[in-house]
Amino acid sequence: MFIQIETMYMDYSKLKSSKILVTGGAGFIGSNIVSKLLDLGCYVRVIDNLITGKKENIEEFINNPNFEFIEGDIRDYNLCLEVCDNIDYVLHQAALGSVPRSIENPLLSHDINVNGFLNMLYASIQKKVKRFIYASSSSVYGDIQKLPQIENKIGNVLSPYALTKKINELYAILFNKIYSIETIGLRYFNVYGPKQDPKSKYAAVIPLFINNTLNNEQSTIYGDGTNSRDFTYVEDVVNANINACLADSNSSSNVYNIAGGGRTTINELYNKISDIIGLHIESKYEKERSGDIKHSNASIKKAKKKLLYEPSYNIDTGLKKTIEWYKKKTNK
Repeated sequence: MFIQIETMYMDYSKLKSSKILVTGGAGFIGSNIVSKLLDLGCYVRVIDNLITGKKENIEEFINNPNFEFIEGDIRDYNLCLEVCDNIDYVLHQAALGSVPRSIENPLLSHDINVNGFLNMLYASIQKKVKRFIYASSSSVYGDIQKLPQIENKIGNVLSPYALTKKINELYAILFNKIYSIETIGLRYFNVYGPKQDPKSKYAAVIPLFINNTLNNEQSTIYGDGTNSRDFTYVEDVVNANINACLADSNSSSNVYNIAGGGRTTINELYNKISDIIGLHIESKYEKERSGDIKHSNASIKKAKKKLLYEPSYNIDTGLKKTIEWYKKKTNK
């Protein structure tokens, strides 16, 4: 007996002509979101202070009549009101990332990630935005040991950065109850892909490993390399944001794990990158960094059910596409 199961999917054409604000749209994830939204026929406005975002990430959109860039800071509430004017959806990606950076400068992390977030959320309410979708982080799981990580079971946070993201979630859920704005939080798990900066002092591990290997340089692994992560290709994160715009209203006032649904140790990751590039350089090991989670691995059942989220890339296919992009950029 064969039972045909209807495939559930989001009709992205419903977003055509929507007016969408992407905060942090000149950043790695934000600029990838902008590209997809423009392809879908949306009007896209970006605000970015260019602290971590880069103009080169949005250069390809500048002449698009449906694209608008505003260089500005979400810590300016009046500017937040201006950029939310006549907007249907806010995709809030703006944040000062990095656990080590938040430990070095917790005041700045709090100012941008909490005060800036609150500005954007309240401005969205004042301007009657349909839905506020924001980037949270797997770091909120903190010291919880049980895997896979499930949305309603979190531990004690281990860094100021993680705390800022936890506060964001609490504000979003509270403001949904008080002001009736629809909010959806997406807990990203170690996102990687094209446009991720490999040269920052706080660069993520994948672009750092790729850049070092392509340049025949040694990479550093913190700890013994058995730490594991649920790496997520950026295109899957982009689609999660679009799905969150289109999901039913009963999906709001909630947070969702957005991940690849796998688990890779840092040692395995380094070997995979070396194999794809075809160059093996012995890595060096240093002591573990303060605030780092030992393991992350997401349950994505809730996102699959409520947002119809389905990752299209595993770590191997995602790494191949990412390395191809870095090679092309290097050879330009």
